[in-house]
Parts: sequence; structure tokens; C-alpha cells
Amino acid sequence: MREGGIGPATPIPARHPDGAPSASGAPSGRHGIVRQFELTEKVLAYNPRADIARIDAAYVLAMQAHGKQRRENGDPYISHPLAVADILAGYRLDTDSIITALLHDVIEDTEVRLGEIVQRFGAEVGGLVDGVTKLTRLELQSDRTKQAENFRKLVLAMSKDIRVLLVKLADRLHNMRTLHFVAERDRRLRIARETMDIYAPLAERIGMEDVKTELQALAFAQLDPEAYETIQARLNFLRGQGADVIEEVGVELRRVCESAGIDVIEVNGREKSPFSIWEKMQRRSITFEQLSDIMAFRIIVPTREDCYTALGAVHAAYPVIAGRFKDYISTPKSNGYRSLHTGVTLRAPRNQKIEVQIRTKEMHEIAQKGVAAHWFYKEAGESVPAGSETARLRWVQDLLEILDNSAAPDEFLENTKLELYQDQVFCFTPKGQLIQLPRGATPVDFAYAVHSHIGDTCVGAKANGRLVPLRYQLQNGDQVEIITARGGTPSPQWERFVVTGKARARIRRFIHQQERQQTRDEGRSILAKAFRRDGLDGSERMLESALKTLKCTNLEELYVGVGSGILGPKDVVHAVYPELRPPERAPRPLAGLQGRTERTSARKDKAPLTGLVTGMAVHYAGCCHPVPGDRIVGIVATGKGVTIHVSDCPMLESFAATPERFIDVDWDVAASARDAAPYVGRLNVIAANEPRAMASLANAIAKQDGGVAELRVTNRQQDFCEVLVDVEVRDLRHLTSVIAGLRAATGIAQVDRARG
Repeated sequence: MREGGIGPATPIPARHPDGAPSASGAPSGRHGIVRQFELTEKVLAYNPRADIARIDAAYVLAMQAHGKQRRENGDPYISHPLAVADILAGYRLDTDSIITALLHDVIEDTEVRLGEIVQRFGAEVGGLVDGVTKLTRLELQSDRTKQAENFRKLVLAMSKDIRVLLVKLADRLHNMRTLHFVAERDRRLRIARETMDIYAPLAERIGMEDVKTELQALAFAQLDPEAYETIQARLNFLRGQGADVIEEVGVELRRVCESAGIDVIEVNGREKSPFSIWEKMQRRSITFEQLSDIMAFRIIVPTREDCYTALGAVHAAYPVIAGRFKDYISTPKSNGYRSLHTGVTLRAPRNQKIEVQIRTKEMHEIAQKGVAAHWFYKEAGESVPAGSETARLRWVQDLLEILDNSAAPDEFLENTKLELYQDQVFCFTPKGQLIQLPRGATPVDFAYAVHSHIGDTCVGAKANGRLVPLRYQLQNGDQVEIITARGGTPSPQWERFVVTGKARARIRRFIHQQERQQTRDEGRSILAKAFRRDGLDGSERMLESALKTLKCTNLEELYVGVGSGILGPKDVVHAVYPELRPPERAPRPLAGLQGRTERTSARKDKAPLTGLVTGMAVHYAGCCHPVPGDRIVGIVATGKGVTIHVSDCPMLESFAATPERFIDVDWDVAASARDAAPYVGRLNVIAANEPRAMASLANAIAKQDGGVAELRVTNRQQDFCEVLVDVEVRDLRHLTSVIAGLRAATGIAQVDRARG
């Protein structure tokens, strides 16, 4: 059964039993199951024109479909869809959303089919239910690719109608509230991690602050219970120490504002959530006592002008904490959040630091409910058009572009996470257009945020009229001008410093295309040489005749297969000219050779290195033959990928004039340990010019479990000879033991690693 089957059904609480705040102020915990008539009364309270008959019909269908299904604590399964619908009713959503909540599990967990839902409740409800339904029941399985595919479907669905995401968040919220009933710890952690990585950021991006805060608190309690309990204990202690502080400060702030002639609607205080406290402590490396905004107060005033008047009154009454003022009214967040934030220190004897947020009632509604606040029924009873709210969300369109540019599902998931985590800076184009970016963003991120083509052709940037490096971190208020060049292309280096998922996805797409083109050109060249060597016609017309035999759909696929080593050039020649194929005979592999060959080819698929762009072509330099354990550096060559050199290789001097081609790389120790493939280390050996010396050399290498890949005598004199030996080894330690064994062997005078 799917994730919706976990835990008991619960009404929605003002505060979770653990102390975590609860969205929409409804009851939660085991205080009773939401009943159907309570749901309809709640809907009618905010929308008297709601079609209750359709809601009742959806409830009956869900009840019959789920039948005797039970949640893990024994409650009837219908309690879960009822609870999800109740959460959405707390946000005053439309009838179709409530019906979707009641039916969101029936396709996945019962015999009901989508066609029946469309027939009984209309295409709009059918589309919403289908959007929320998991992709073939894949969510919460361990395979990361399956999780990414499922999330891909959610993004596509919510891009058409954002209510899909609202229902999904309510579904996840109820399941997180009941997660402690799941017996398997690994399953709890997996659900909590997915909630923290994907669903809490999604809630934040659509402005549903209450939902985000509760999801983070519930996930944090599962992922790091010790830290959660410690912070919760400190908060409980502070509450006991200053039980009257919040009320006193609220009264004082109201008096300060009213003395400035403002008709204050409301002043309320809150404490920061445990996860927010923990996150800030980790990010700033500070202690609990050093936090200045554990306690925050909201002042709700009638108008936008009153917000700024109240700000002046507060600043006049209390010492201001430098660097804490933020104006999200003149420059709202991308999720529509608007408010003034400031930090002040209370008067003696408390001398306590607090955060003050000042906003209007409408701003407060949007701050708490985000997109859901825009989905209220209008006074005339008309609902908001399905596509209008999604169109306002630029970040949803960015997610769709990431989806188009990501080559693999897990890459899409990674880039999406980058896009969701946003601590923003606000920058401007030369024409004054506001561009919102995550903190740490660079001119390259800015260029891609303006337009993908501008990002692709970016060659330089100016910030406030001054040339800056492309890796420069933009600051609030920067005016950024992007310099482009016709024919410009993304640099693989950019992926190392961009912070937006949109930029990274676009850069990786270019790299994948470039690598495929390199492989295709290399394959075409290899085939041309193979046919020319045998004096045969290797024209495209002849190659096309063999595509079916080689199981390739077109010539490009054939060239890529040859360039990547999947197809051998001889195989292609024999497919075109079958009469040249030699008669088959039983293979007689040398002992141990077959395994070595397989490991060597396997190693070419993915180099065990860190610091490389995913999918980039990698070559090991023939001048120095690096092996795991060597200190290495990468050299980027246009059209050829990256060549790995030992850091003291003499050939590196030839690249001194182009330092931008150097990239920092290192061995992935874990991947190297798993990789059984041999690496080739090249040795210069001086041995006695006598027959037994070569036998002694081979025996010494074999005793150290090495293999001779190639041996060539480069200089022969009367008394000695110089030999170049390519030795197959696992890593630097193995190569060192081979060298030591050779130096101790009879007839070997000198052994050194070859350079140049």
C-alpha cells in the first residue's frame, strides 16, 4: 500500500504533540477522525454555494473503493483522504480540490479507474486526480531514478494546474503527522528525507509558510531526533523563563505604533521553529545563545503606507540591529511574499533581541497561505481560472525547462533541488527588470535567468558598470549587464560555480551534446580508416545497408557506437562485407587475460575521478600514465574532453600559457576501490643484456601480481639494454611494490617511472 496508508487518520491541530506548529490551525493527533458531515460544514462555512452533492458523491465512492482497507494503526483508510480534504478546506479551496483530496488514492490503491472519475466528476477533477496519483506506485522506493521519474510527473502536472501541488502537499502533511506510527525506521527516514529535500521547499516556493514549517519540523524530528529534542528543551526552558514576555512585548509594540497614529489590527508573537534554529546555527556556526531572532513579532496594519510608518516608529523606539532590515514589500519574493523585516533590541532590563515583521492583512494572508490564498472564491462566488495562478509562478516554468534540458531523471532531481532551495538576492538588468536569484548566484546564473540563449552565448559580465569575473557572487541591488558573443557556447567550467538548477541543466545539456558529437566524429574517423586500410568502400550508402544487421536505427547511432567502443570497426566491416568474415573457431584465452580485458573496457565507461563534469570524455595521458594515488590535474581540450596528467608531468609546461584549461581533479577513493580494472603504469628499466634478464623481469612483475601490457626494448648495448614496460597495476601502492620487486630482481640495474 502507498505512503498514504501510514499512520492514523487525524483531525488537524493548532500544535502538533511534539511542539511543531500545525498548518491551518486545525486539530491533529489522535483526537478523533474527521467525519464527513464536519467536512461539508467546514466547506459551507466559507463557500455557501459549494456543490455539496458532488462532495458527498466523492466521499461515497472513496468509502466504497477503499472498503475494508486499514491504516497501520488500524484506523479505516478513508480517514486519510478525509483528513487531506479537511486540510484543504482549512485553506478554503474550491470544490474540485476537495473532491480530488477525497479521491486522490482510489486509482492507485483500488479498482476504480480514471475513466470512471472523469465520467462522474468531470475532466477537471480527473486531471487533478491523475496528476496527484503516483507514477505506477513508485514513490518511496529506494531507487533514486524511480523517485526522480515520479517527481518529473508531478512537475508536469502542477505546471498545468497548481492545485495538484496543493493536494499533494496536504497529502504529505497528513502522512508526516502520522509518520511515527510507521514501524520500520529506514522507511521513516526515507520519507522524512524526501519531505525535507522536495516537499518542504516546494511549499516554500508557493508561499505556504505554515506547511513548510510543519513539514520541516516533523522531518527534522525523524532525521535528527537528538538535535530536535535538545532545541525543543531549550525553547521550553525559555518559555518558562519568560512566560509573560511575548504578551508584554506585544502590548508595548502596539503602544509604540498607535502613538504614531497607526490603527493597529493585530500584534502577535511567535518563536522560531526548531529546524530553522538548527539550520541557522549550522549555517553561521553559532550557538543557540547567539541567535538574535528566536522570538519574532508580527505587526498587522491596514495599509502599505502604514507599514513604513510603523517601521519608523519601531526604529525610533528601539536600538536597531545592523544588517537585519529587509524590504520585501518593494521587492517581493518570487513566491509573492511581502513584508518588512527588522531586528531591534528591547529596552532594559530585558535587553533581548527580537525580529519584527510588519505587513498588511492581505500580505499576512499570502504569507501564511501562499498560492492557496489566491484560490479563494471571489465574493461573487467565481473561482480563480485553473491556469492563471500557475502562470504567475516563473519557477514552475524554470522547472519545466530543467526537465527538458536534463539528460537523465536523477540529474533532473538534482537540478530541481538546486532550484527549490532559495535564499534570494535581487539584481537588475540595465533596463531595470528585477531578477531574483539564490544567494551565491553568479553572472552566469543571471544570464540564464534572463534567457537561455543569453546564458549560452555569455562571454563576460559587468556589475554596476564594472567588469567582473563570471564566478563573481552577485550582491543585492547589483545592476548586471551580460556581454554575449555570436557563436559563444557554455564552458564546462561554469558548472563548478553556478548555483541555479536551470543554469546547470543547460550547461550539462551542452556538454552531453558536445560529447556525443566528439564520439560520433571519432567513430566516423575510425570507420573510415578501417575501410581504407582494407581497400574497401565505406561510403554512407554501404554503411546504411548494414544498419539492420548491427541493430542501429541510423548512421549517427552507428558512429556513436563505434566511437564509444560498443561496436568494433571490424564488426562493421564484416557486417557490410559478410564474405570477409573469418570462420569462427573456439577461443583459447590465456589464463587471466579475459577478466583483465573485461575490467579494462569497463573502466572506460566511467572514470573514478572527482571534480569532473558529468558525462565528459576522459583520457589518461600517455606521457605520464597516472594511476590511483598519484597527484593529478586535468587539462581541457576543446573537442577531446579532459586529459588526466600526473601533477609533475613535464608536458604540463606546454599549457602554462593557458591556465584556464587546468581543472582540479582527484581520485574517487571509494570508486577506485570498487573498480577492479587495471591501470597502466609505464616504467623505464635498465637490465643486463642477457636472455635471463627478461625472464627475471617478467617473473618479478608476476610475483607482485602485476601484468605486462606491453614491453619494448628502446636501446641495446653490448652490456645492457633499456626497456620500456607498461605494467598493469591497481594503484600507486601496487606500482611501488612492482618497482621494488624489479629492483631486487637478478639482472635488473635500475627501475624508474617513465616521464614524457
